[in-house]
Amino acid sequence: MKRLGALTCVAVTLFAALAITVPLAAQEQPQNANKTHYTVQDLGTFGGTLSWAYGINNKGSVTGFATLPGDTEKHGFLWRKGRMTDLGILGGPNSSPFYKPNERDEVVGGAETSGADPSGEDYCGFGTYLTCLPFLWRHGVMTPLPTLGGNNGIAAFINNRGQVVGNAENTTPDSCGLHNFQTKPVLWQHGQIEELPLLPGDTNGIAQGINDRGQVAGFSGCNPFSLSSAVLWEKGTVTPLDSLGGNASGGTGINNRGQVFGYSYLADNVTYHGVLWQEGAGMQDLGTLPGDAYSDAWAIDEKGRVVGTSCDASFNCRAFLWQDGSMTDLNALIPADSPWFLWEADGINPRGVIVGLAVNMTTGEFHAFLATPTQSGSLAMQRNNVARPTLVQPENVRKLLQQRQGSRFGVGLTRPR
Repeated sequence: MKRLGALTCVAVTLFAALAITVPLAAQEQPQNANKTHYTVQDLGTFGGTLSWAYGINNKGSVTGFATLPGDTEKHGFLWRKGRMTDLGILGGPNSSPFYKPNERDEVVGGAETSGADPSGEDYCGFGTYLTCLPFLWRHGVMTPLPTLGGNNGIAAFINNRGQVVGNAENTTPDSCGLHNFQTKPVLWQHGQIEELPLLPGDTNGIAQGINDRGQVAGFSGCNPFSLSSAVLWEKGTVTPLDSLGGNASGGTGINNRGQVFGYSYLADNVTYHGVLWQEGAGMQDLGTLPGDAYSDAWAIDEKGRVVGTSCDASFNCRAFLWQDGSMTDLNALIPADSPWFLWEADGINPRGVIVGLAVNMTTGEFHAFLATPTQSGSLAMQRNNVARPTLVQPENVRKLLQQRQGSRFGVGLTRPR
């Protein structure tokens, strides 16, 4: 069984040190001159110093979160045509979506209430230990979705039919997962909640993505970092997917071609890689960028292009684009004079526009970015032989980034007693 210390590998270790060395792109290979290059746009914040873009739909609307002045509160946003709209809250200080909006610009996620969680859980992962509710944002209004009788839940993804998937607590005590009660994968439609089946013997699971055919990807098991299996739900049945030899894997999302992206631990149960699964071909290891140890896949488009992050052994990370069996550092495809270093890619749409998290190498601030493809020959000059700057990461930013790592899976920890 995988050690619970793996949570530290995935989340806490990533931002444990305040001094972070940011690795610049590897030297540009000659063939990159013929690849698509990108211009980078800063999406801004709500007056704070941190923002993060989690997804982009076909028409270019972007979801994510941004901090308010002082960086003590963060709100989900929908960015459209240069304007960032605050999604609001459900009584507590924080809210966030976790993936892209559907084509009607409907958004789902998790938001805190004003009440402390009765069991001392930090289900939303914001570090406040307030009750966390799943929400649907539609036509400017944030509405809570029902749970399974427990205190908490998170809505992860909404498809173009308005079907929502995510996870919710029930009232059955549980010692296997990361919470005090069982966490179940759920589907919301027509205002009703439906629990999805788990693999035999499992007590916990999370649904992460649903396509327009109603196929759902996620995991079933104990928890996503120690013992779990990536699964596919279809027509009321659950099917385990492959792994890369480790004890834990998970499906993070699925496109309309039925391709599932996610992660899997390798046989050492310490290292994990981003993966792509498709029927008939099984699970493919996406690998890492040269010199890196870890990778994670965060989004896929209908062409099968995958974006995510690749990190070295110290969890210094860089955004990647994987296509046609090859992984490319996105930092090698942006202008040489750009102040931005692309840390993680979290969304890609059919036009190839990519969003995620970037760090400004001048100010040290982390902001949501939008990278737009261009064939301009003027962008062919890349970052060659540039020294790696060392950035001192403020404590408040470090905490917010750490919280984000857990909240995407609904795995905020229980307050120590």
